[in-house]
Amino acid sequence: MKNMKKITGIALCAAMAITLGACSSSSSASGSSAETEAAEQKTYTIGTCQIVQHVALDAATQGFKDALTEEFGDAVVFDEQNAQGDSGNCAAIINQFVSDGVDLILANATPPLQAAAAGTSEIPILGTSVTDYASALEIEDWTGTVGGNISGTSDLAPLDGQAAIIQELFPDAEKVGLLYCSAEANSQYQVDTIKGYLEGLDFTCEYYAFSDSNDLASVVTAAASECDVIYVPTDNTAASNTGIIDSICLEAKVPVVAGEEGICKGCGVATLSINYYDLGYATGQMAIEVLNGADISTMPVQYAPQFTKEYCASRCEALGITVPDDYAAIDESAE
Repeated sequence: MKNMKKITGIALCAAMAITLGACSSSSSASGSSAETEAAEQKTYTIGTCQIVQHVALDAATQGFKDALTEEFGDAVVFDEQNAQGDSGNCAAIINQFVSDGVDLILANATPPLQAAAAGTSEIPILGTSVTDYASALEIEDWTGTVGGNISGTSDLAPLDGQAAIIQELFPDAEKVGLLYCSAEANSQYQVDTIKGYLEGLDFTCEYYAFSDSNDLASVVTAAASECDVIYVPTDNTAASNTGIIDSICLEAKVPVVAGEEGICKGCGVATLSINYYDLGYATGQMAIEVLNGADISTMPVQYAPQFTKEYCASRCEALGITVPDDYAAIDESAE
C-alpha cells in the first residue's frame, strides 16, 4: 500500500511538471508573438515643414499625408509646421525635428529643403514643390540624384511649353516681363531658362524682380506699364500675393501667364500646370519606400507625369482673350 501511494505521488509530480512546462512554453510562445506584433506595429513620426500656406503647397502636403496614411494608418503621425513665409523660421522648425528625432522630414518648397539639408545629414529628407534641386542645393554636374539623405519631387513644368503658350495666345506681343522674387533660387532658375526660350521665339524679355511682398506692387506696376505680357513662375511669394498682381494687371489690361494653376487662378489667364496633390502623393510613395528600408541616396528626383494647358475663363473674358479648345478651364469656385 505504501508503495502504491509512493507511485501515485511520483505520477502526480510528473504530471504537474509536464503541465507547468506546457504553461511555460505557452507563455514563451505568447510573449514571442506579442514581441513580433509589437515590431510589426512600429510607428513613424514625420515632420513636415511648409514655407507658406497657399493652394498648391497645401495640396502637395495633403497628397503626401494621404499616401502614407493609406499605407500605415494610425502608425504614422505628422508634426506639421508652417514657416509663415519666413525662411528664417525653417531652420528653427528643422532643428526641432532633429531634436525630436523624427523618422523622416518633408520639405515643402525650396527654403525648407535648404534648411533641412543644412540641419541634418542623418534623417531622410524628401522635398516637394521644389523646381530645381541643382539650383536649390548648389549641385554642379547634376545627374538627377541628390545623394546623401535627400531626394524628392520637382514641380517643374516644361518651360519651353510655358513659352509656347505665350506665343500661342499672344503672337503679336513684343515684350514679356519676367516677374519673380529675387530671394527664391528656383524662381531665378525658371526666369533665366524661359527667357532663352522666349527670345528664341523672337520676344524681348526683361526681368522684374521684387525682394519680398513689400516692394511687389511697385515692381508689378512698372512691369504692367512696360510689357505686353507678364510671366510669373512657380514663385511662393507671388503665389501668396496674387491679389496685388491681379488688381494692377487687370486695370492695365496686361495678361499674366503663370507657372502653375494656383497662381493662374489668382492672377493669370493661362498656364501649363501640374497637379500638386498628385505630386505630393508621389512624394508620399517615395517616403513609404524609405521607411521600409530603401536607400534614399540612390533615389532619383521624380517629376510630374503629366501637364495640362489651363485657362481662367473669367479673366480671359475680361481681357478679350480667345483660348483654343485644348485648354481646360480652371475651376474658379474651388477654394
